[in-house]
Amino acid sequence: MTTTQGTQYDVVVAGAGPVGLFLAGELKLGGAARVLVVERLTEVDETIKAGWINHPSVVALNRRGLLSELSAVREAVQERLRAFRDLKDGDGDGDGDGGDDNGGTTRRPGFAGHFAGITLDPELFDGSGPEWADADPAAGPGLVIPQAELERALGHWAERLGVEVRRGVELTGFTEDADGVVVQLDGQTVRADWLVGCDGGRSTVRRLAGFEFPGTAPEITGYQALVELSGAERLKTGWNTTDVGTYVHGPFPGRVLTVEFDSPPADRYAPVTAGELEASLRRVSGVPEVSVTGVRTATRFTDNARQATEYRRGRVLLAGDAAHVHSPFGGQGLNLGLGDALNLGWKLAAVVRGRAPESLLDTYTAERHPIGAWVLDWTRAQIALMRPDRHARALRRVVEDLAGSGAGTTYLVNRVSGVWQRYDLPGSHPLTGANAPDLPLSDGTRLGEHLHTGRPLLLDLADSPALRALAAPYGGTLTVLTTTCPARPALRALLVRPDGFVAWAADTEDDERGGELTAALERWVGAPKAAVKALTRE
Repeated sequence: MTTTQGTQYDVVVAGAGPVGLFLAGELKLGGAARVLVVERLTEVDETIKAGWINHPSVVALNRRGLLSELSAVREAVQERLRAFRDLKDGDGDGDGDGGDDNGGTTRRPGFAGHFAGITLDPELFDGSGPEWADADPAAGPGLVIPQAELERALGHWAERLGVEVRRGVELTGFTEDADGVVVQLDGQTVRADWLVGCDGGRSTVRRLAGFEFPGTAPEITGYQALVELSGAERLKTGWNTTDVGTYVHGPFPGRVLTVEFDSPPADRYAPVTAGELEASLRRVSGVPEVSVTGVRTATRFTDNARQATEYRRGRVLLAGDAAHVHSPFGGQGLNLGLGDALNLGWKLAAVVRGRAPESLLDTYTAERHPIGAWVLDWTRAQIALMRPDRHARALRRVVEDLAGSGAGTTYLVNRVSGVWQRYDLPGSHPLTGANAPDLPLSDGTRLGEHLHTGRPLLLDLADSPALRALAAPYGGTLTVLTTTCPARPALRALLVRPDGFVAWAADTEDDERGGELTAALERWVGAPKAAVKALTRE
């Protein structure tokens, strides 16, 4: 349909990074017919950025059938890790890759993350706690995947779903009225019911919409790069603290990171030069002979930490770095944004299709803002421990001792992995609000396989006619699966939202007869009449 303002869309998404593309795919799965993603860059951004996705992100991608597409990338990354590790281990001296020499054999435990550059030993990690009891065992704490490769995979997925992606197009302005948003795109105008800013830390959408963005000012200058090095023999691998700051060498050939605590950069977004990288690496490492002879990709970062006070204003919403910025330590930023997209996509699609009232969107800020606030403080705590002053170094030694214990490592890995994340949802069952367990079902499938379509799932594990009768008015908007789960014989039923979080669960017949399921269906799936009406619009 066209109007005097141009093409009509359900949703325009500004930004085709991983968050914008994942959101667009979720919108299409949820039934939004016309979704447009606009991106000022003409190609995928190859700048070195995040390289790790945490447990909830791995689970989310797996539930959309996307992990298999990334399998070749994962294997290539592992090969690069092995090659660099073997190169550094060639002299047999165990020089900081996390392994120990023992009679000429190097023990190489898997990667468990770090906190403020304090590497966590996975052999100290105890995964028997309640946090992992219902977690997807295949996901583990997370996976090493470069952000550019993830962006490519999500782009292919979004296009397969019918998302329209326009690259080389910049959002320059918009006006909002009671019925939608008129968006200016490099001289062209389109109209949409909703606009979502996934356009990064310097978000144009956030600025023009007038979102408040409070936080703490930057104190550091950091660099991350893939470079060609000479004279690097004295550089230690892994995370290293010195009297000047922190530097990292590896885990790939040529990958370096430095952090200095004198002040933020004068111009964070100016091109990063080889001379600038070399000077910082020499200062922090204390290795004067190291030289940067070529730069493949480089970025400059700070610890600027800010968060929008709300993620929605009228018909404009924010997700990813547009809603929150912070230092990259702990690899939380990309994962936080993917979680935003997963939470928002199905809700906004339900509102677009008329299956839910606009008030459903209020749960987006309510559920995601606390997790964003935690991430900002998690990164601030790491900056405090990385400072080179005597007080911070004294505190760091205490935390290193704690991290060297089983209890300390387990706590930190649990937090870094994101396995703790849950939402405060109405309901009395312990699983309510948690990421759904990937239950093995008697037909040979697992629960996650039934979430590929992005529809809510009612799992009937006790062959309950009463349960199916309650679900019947929702028709094709709700997947109902009757099966059994021998591994969890006490569990009778689960209602799983499209984002994979449990909205309701039952262990007894009394739980099924109570009003919690009816309330959960109406809250998260929509009123039955609205659901039936939506079906007539398919």
